[in-house]
Amino acid sequence: MKKIKRDRSVRDFHQAKWDEPIIFELHQPGERGVSITAANPVIVKAVGNGVSNLPSHLIRKQAPKLPEIAQNRVLRHYLRLSQETLGADFNVEIGQGTCTMKYSPKVNEEFAKSSKMASLHPLQDDRTVQGMLEVIYQLDLYMREISGMDYFSFQPGSGTQSLFAMASIVRAYHEANGEADQRDEMITTIFSHPSQAATAAVKGYKIITLDPDEDGFPDINKLKAVVSERTAGFVVANPEDTGIYNPKIKEFTKIVRDAGGICYYDQANANGLLGITRAKEAGFDMCFFNLHKTFSTPHACGGPATGALGVVERLKQFLPGPIVRHDAGYYSLNNNLTNSIGKVRSFHGVPQTVIRAYAWIRTLGAEGLKAVAEVAVLNNNYLYHKILKIRGASAPYIKGSRLEQVRYSWEQLARETGVTTEDVQRRMADFAHHYWTSHHPYVVPEPFTLEPTESYSKADLDEYIASLTQISNEAYNNPEKVKSAPHNSSIHRVDEQDYFDHPEKWAITWRSYLKKAQKEVEVKN
Repeated sequence: MKKIKRDRSVRDFHQAKWDEPIIFELHQPGERGVSITAANPVIVKAVGNGVSNLPSHLIRKQAPKLPEIAQNRVLRHYLRLSQETLGADFNVEIGQGTCTMKYSPKVNEEFAKSSKMASLHPLQDDRTVQGMLEVIYQLDLYMREISGMDYFSFQPGSGTQSLFAMASIVRAYHEANGEADQRDEMITTIFSHPSQAATAAVKGYKIITLDPDEDGFPDINKLKAVVSERTAGFVVANPEDTGIYNPKIKEFTKIVRDAGGICYYDQANANGLLGITRAKEAGFDMCFFNLHKTFSTPHACGGPATGALGVVERLKQFLPGPIVRHDAGYYSLNNNLTNSIGKVRSFHGVPQTVIRAYAWIRTLGAEGLKAVAEVAVLNNNYLYHKILKIRGASAPYIKGSRLEQVRYSWEQLARETGVTTEDVQRRMADFAHHYWTSHHPYVVPEPFTLEPTESYSKADLDEYIASLTQISNEAYNNPEKVKSAPHNSSIHRVDEQDYFDHPEKWAITWRSYLKKAQKEVEVKN
């Protein structure tokens, strides 16, 4: 076995391990973190007599089974868990491709967590929330400039919800024109995010998927072959999740629109486009941006998120309501949209996400937004150039520059050493780095998808590159070290095959966990 000399630019990291129970297991009957005074006797009597203003279905019949635990033990519990976690503010977080992990200015957090924001309620009268409505309205105007669209809704709670809303708008539009039954096909591409096909399928559309040409671009001849009077719409990400930008995108949208279809744009990968190109000029009727990605709200592992949904004038009436209107200095919520698809989430969206995005745009201005895109593309192409020099790594399809991210491949590494992309992923944790492979289907073999954004310096990128280089060297000289990783993490290895692939073993709540645990006990007995 050949001894590998460690590159000193690779971080010597060892994660804390506390073997910490979940908080329900720390429960001690009678223990308290805070003393709560008894409810006012008048309230107790009103609720008991059934004359409370609260709807009966909102009144608990019994107390919730919350853990009883002292303050110091709560603090200790969550601090320990935080030490077992990697995050965007903790390490060089360029490994979560397609999610645009970037530094989020902490001053924006001060706005989002202010007492004024905390006291907002979605049922307040418009007159009492003029400031927040103005922020929403102004952000709408900024997003119009950035995209070329005419109106925005900030109600969708994610990019996938925006895709679902746009698929719903496509159906509502064709229903209004009497063509809903005829137009039952939605066209997308294999390298676009799976949510595009999934959300359209939920709306009942037959999905037609375009495979790439030999260079990795969507095949325009295949589009011409499948578009017809049955085409309801075309949904695509551009750049796609490989980081490849389709320079013929306007030809694609023209073909679909000439056939009577609606074109809508997944702009989750928009970080390299700000101030450079817009959805309108590319021929799209709708688009969405993830405020929790491109516009610097922390990604937060799935929320709180906002998929900002923009449409052209003729589709405004179908937007999920309400949207904010401005008239003679007064801001109000407009629910009178003629053919609105209705709400796609409760109330109006997440105001904290909106105010972070608003503050970020105001801080940068038009020139700053363009600089974000330029630096992101520069960082990505520096990373691309360096990774292609690492033994065993490649980037399938087009050669030359990419946009804001790249889907790379360890196919050669796996073939020559037996080390897979999942092995590399686990080993990267030993150097305090996150690393994402790809969503399914794995069209690129042994994939890994990196997106450096504008937030990271050359030194940050060099550290990440050094870690990948170290792992490649280990794979060729001592592959078992990589295959048995991670060595320094709080959890050594997760049995993915056993738990992630078997729904009967999933437990997303404490209640479902208890049911499954009890079932296992019964089976054993």
